[in-house]
Amino acid sequence: MASTFPTQARVVIIGGGVIGCSVAYHLTKLGWTDVVLLEQGQLSGGTTWHAAGLVGQLRSQSSMTTLVRYSTELYSRLEAETGLATGWKNCGSVTVARTEDRMTQLKRTAASARAQGVAVEVISPEEAGKLWPPMAIGDLVGAVWLPGDGKANPTDLTQSLAKGARTGGARIFERVRVTAISTKDGRATGVSTDRGHIAAEIVVNCAGQWARKVGQMCGVSVPLHSAEHMYIVTGKIDGVHPDLPVMRDPDGYTYYKEEVGGLVMGGFEPHAKPWGMNGIPDDFEFALLPDDWDQFEILMENALVRVPQLGDAEVKKFYNGPESFTPDNNFILGEAPELKNFFVGAGFNSMGIASAGGAGRALAEWIVNGEQTMDLWPVDIRRFAPFNNNQSFLHDRVKETLGLHYAMPWPNRELDSARPLRCSPLYERLKAKGAVFGSKMGWERANWFASGGETAETEYSFGRQNWHDAVGREMKATREAAGIFDQSSFAKLLLQGRDACASLNRICGADIDVEVGRSVYTGLFNARGGYESDLTVLRLAPDRFLIVTGSAQPVRDFDWIARNIPADAKAELTDVTSAYAVIGLMGPASRDILSRITSAELSDAAFPFATNRQIDVGYGTCIANRMTYVGELGWELIVPVEFAAGVYDALFAAGGASGLTDAGYYALEALRLEKGYRAWSRELTPDINPWQAGLGFAVDLKKPGGFIGKEAVAAAKGQPITKRVVQFTLEDTEPMLWGGELVLRNGDPVGEVRSAAYGHSLGRSVALAYVDHAKGVDKAFLSSGEFEIDLAGVRHRAKGHLSAAYDPTGEKIRPVQRPEAAE
Repeated sequence: MASTFPTQARVVIIGGGVIGCSVAYHLTKLGWTDVVLLEQGQLSGGTTWHAAGLVGQLRSQSSMTTLVRYSTELYSRLEAETGLATGWKNCGSVTVARTEDRMTQLKRTAASARAQGVAVEVISPEEAGKLWPPMAIGDLVGAVWLPGDGKANPTDLTQSLAKGARTGGARIFERVRVTAISTKDGRATGVSTDRGHIAAEIVVNCAGQWARKVGQMCGVSVPLHSAEHMYIVTGKIDGVHPDLPVMRDPDGYTYYKEEVGGLVMGGFEPHAKPWGMNGIPDDFEFALLPDDWDQFEILMENALVRVPQLGDAEVKKFYNGPESFTPDNNFILGEAPELKNFFVGAGFNSMGIASAGGAGRALAEWIVNGEQTMDLWPVDIRRFAPFNNNQSFLHDRVKETLGLHYAMPWPNRELDSARPLRCSPLYERLKAKGAVFGSKMGWERANWFASGGETAETEYSFGRQNWHDAVGREMKATREAAGIFDQSSFAKLLLQGRDACASLNRICGADIDVEVGRSVYTGLFNARGGYESDLTVLRLAPDRFLIVTGSAQPVRDFDWIARNIPADAKAELTDVTSAYAVIGLMGPASRDILSRITSAELSDAAFPFATNRQIDVGYGTCIANRMTYVGELGWELIVPVEFAAGVYDALFAAGGASGLTDAGYYALEALRLEKGYRAWSRELTPDINPWQAGLGFAVDLKKPGGFIGKEAVAAAKGQPITKRVVQFTLEDTEPMLWGGELVLRNGDPVGEVRSAAYGHSLGRSVALAYVDHAKGVDKAFLSSGEFEIDLAGVRHRAKGHLSAAYDPTGEKIRPVQRPEAAE
């Protein structure tokens, strides 16, 4: 225990749970030794101490799996390094299925595990019973076995990480409460405590369920809310032994692990119980909430089905410990967009022990390197906006997100709570016409349109869902006549000022110093040459640019652009998303339809591809941008919100006889995949460069002044492409691909599907996948091998394409991207 209280440090970490101690440990490993960690009580005394300690490797995103796999490696060796036990036991885990749908999901999980290099085996109920003898198996369909999974002791693990951090030079102070965050010129500069002020270059908020409160001290949104999480510890049970695997029964919402010859049994009920609506007491240390057997009843009933011996077992302890949950069930990591040098690692949704090792390393690397060293978008703090920090929204949303741990992860599953949140000016019109909505960045977006007696509600399944034919109609209309898409959720950023062009050109990979009225698709790259975003830049005036980017990315892209504008530049960036609707008019009849309600000349000569003009449409005035994300003639009409309804009505009045049809994001996703268009966060990530993505045409290595990441992008040019985005189509016309499937070549795993949909224009499923091969992925590699895609354990023959599988007509141009995709 350090004794002399410091007045300054390079890094101050707030919170001494497993996450804070992991960040401190990894900072010292990276050579940053001037680290101070402050804990208001005792280490692990907040929520860490009562965690169940389960460590399951497999996550839905491969980058998250990478973090947990590192955690298991770290925990297995940490005791040897520090001399303090972590309680790590590589006991493996069994997950069982009560239904055919759950078994399909587990088989999909197994294929995904193989794609990510995680050892997995699909097993029978009898085999599961041998691995886990106390279990009743009569109602089971099957199971999966992951031998690399395990468990750890949360308090011991925290102490071991803390000792490692101290050994590396970090100083840890308990019984110190942070009362304020000091800032200057938009940067964190230190913390005030009940023992004095500490000046710091970096402040890290790892305050657990207090992290939202700490963020509010300095204007940073940390959207999380506490919910009650319950489990019991039993006396001895026959068949339970120290090496018993962890067992999960998601259809029964429960998990089990061995503890001193008995069981820990807990779970994630479908409707959770939020806690702490009036704030979390500062002195809530090593504390629990009252037992709530009524809330626990659904878990106990299901547990008795799976482990009948629980009916006679002694219940030694009931734990009801609050934990923090986020709006999307992923944790929060990274530098706050509102305040430089203020980092957050919080909101771990009952996954803190599994994630702590990898998340602590990732955050430490982000701090030391100044940018993330791997794709962390699923947990990036910038995926949230300030409105996500609304307490009423959080209260209602966490009721649902806690249960997502074991809810069926249906393809395209939408969250139902705290909606509608953000609505476009066309929302009521689309709803009246049968729109079935999804949600992205809070926006209600039409996924598909029901008609002709169809039920306007999505019925989930792993096969063709009930909207399959409706989306086929929307796609056919777009390919053969015209489709109209409400794309108002697009993020729109306005950059203006004397230095706007020079500043933006340094940030963009393409040359955006073009004549007024031109539109440029471009990537934004990090120092490693990977995609930080991809977007379209419209030059409206010599000193004014409109940046149109994906619905999920306004905070991230605003932050990336703003932080890379020179401090002395005369350039002002403003988020104008809510000022404009976007109406996409796409299809071969789009020119004829639009020409009926505008005085503008729309010919190729007067209005060529990749240009924008201000035009009249009906009684409204808008910016028309000739761009496409579906591969057909079309315009994106960027309309001031007050004109949007009138413009929409005018388009239908003019286009109804020409076959104009409402279309949603499911159709948009399938149309873009047929054309092989990439989407950010799917195919384009911070770990993928433009040559791997097949988008080298959108990079200008010769433009004056270069761009961020140019050196890495240039160095990769001409090198063998060992990882590549490849389009695939299935030979069989029936199966539905959804994304996450394993890609095999000559029977060997070579990659995973990143995006997939049913391509009605092709009459089969179409996908974009990453394919890896040490000697390079090229046309010869694709043509010389037999490719298959593993769909829930069944392998389907597939054909690889380096050019679009669908390209009979449409805009005769190189692929022009639009950073937009369905959830």
